Amino acid sequence: MFTASGVATARRPAPMQWMLFACFLWILSGVAEAHPVAQGAILVTISPRQLTVRATVSLEEVLVAAAYRSESTRAKSPVEAAQQHGAYLLEHLRISADGRRLRGRLIDSPPDPEAGDKPRHFVYEFIYPLENPASEFRFEEDVLNEFEFAPGNRWEASYIVQITEDGHASREGLLLTSRQPLVFATEGHLAQASAAAPRLDRWQVLGAYFHHGLLHILTGYDHLLFVTALVLSVRSLWELVKVITAFTLAHSITLALSAFDLFRLPPPVVEPVIAGSIIFVALQNVFWPERTRDWTRLAVAFFFGLFHGLGFAGGLLEAMQGMSSRALLFAILGFSAGVEAGHQVVVIPTFCALKLARGWRRDPSQSEARTLLISRWGSAAISLAGMVYLAAALRWW
Repeated sequence: MFTASGVATARRPAPMQWMLFACFLWILSGVAEAHPVAQGAILVTISPRQLTVRATVSLEEVLVAAAYRSESTRAKSPVEAAQQHGAYLLEHLRISADGRRLRGRLIDSPPDPEAGDKPRHFVYEFIYPLENPASEFRFEEDVLNEFEFAPGNRWEASYIVQITEDGHASREGLLLTSRQPLVFATEGHLAQASAAAPRLDRWQVLGAYFHHGLLHILTGYDHLLFVTALVLSVRSLWELVKVITAFTLAHSITLALSAFDLFRLPPPVVEPVIAGSIIFVALQNVFWPERTRDWTRLAVAFFFGLFHGLGFAGGLLEAMQGMSSRALLFAILGFSAGVEAGHQVVVIPTFCALKLARGWRRDPSQSEARTLLISRWGSAAISLAGMVYLAAALRWW
């Protein structure tokens, strides 16, 4: 094992040490899943006799769905994949009116791009006939859920939704994911819709995006692994506050800059850097623990936090571009709060567990040695998980 001075000895770890490490790996396995999410936008128009859906989907969504098709049906080009995706989307988007499942049809699909043009989005339009005017609509989707990004970790898609009743913007800033069906009540109908501006239910938007931000963290491993590696090296509450503040400040800056389209980087740059940040911080804990408790660790947390903020934004902000500034503000506030709540779910228990482990021995040298052992073994496991994520990021981008 490693002693406090970093010298390996022949003494075998106590059973309690192995139990603690096994518990840490069990917790890590529960969160060690990336969040491969394709983002899109949906505009719904409701009239007395039909419901129209205009879906704007990312190139990523189209390519993922095409890549997992069987050899006999797989598209030979991105253009063919885009043409096939309309039928796929119609099958995986389910809409009900007053409890009755609606049957739709594709009426418009993306035109062939001009030579040399590589579109980032594709637009599909569907019509769902209505036998009678409905008072409540329910939207559900499971787009990409049947495809695995990695064993046990499935792809998913989420959509920013705006619903218009008979030509008047009624609701905006709504969110549809496979975990969050969307229910829309027409509120006794079209006459109440405002022709001046979209209606914004601030609490609904805050709640929906808080939930989305929370799940964005808790169902993905990249940001959580990075934060856990930061926490493994701290020894006091003040150190924890400083390093988490540096990380939070950094990712808040780039998330805000991305939200207002002031600065963005493409995913092929951001995702590998995020994976590299996990590996860097974890290996620093293992081989250079003396450098994890000074200003250099704060600089590392801040620098990589800038890229994590861009990762939080991802395609979500591209899908938000059609939202009003008010809706965008509440969506970003809710999403950011959810992200921070997700972080604390890991930060607080991990820090408390380390404090308990440190207090099992009254001898300060034994306490420090135990803490260093946990930090190194845990960080070694995190670095391996980071390498898996890096390989996946490079494979997809």
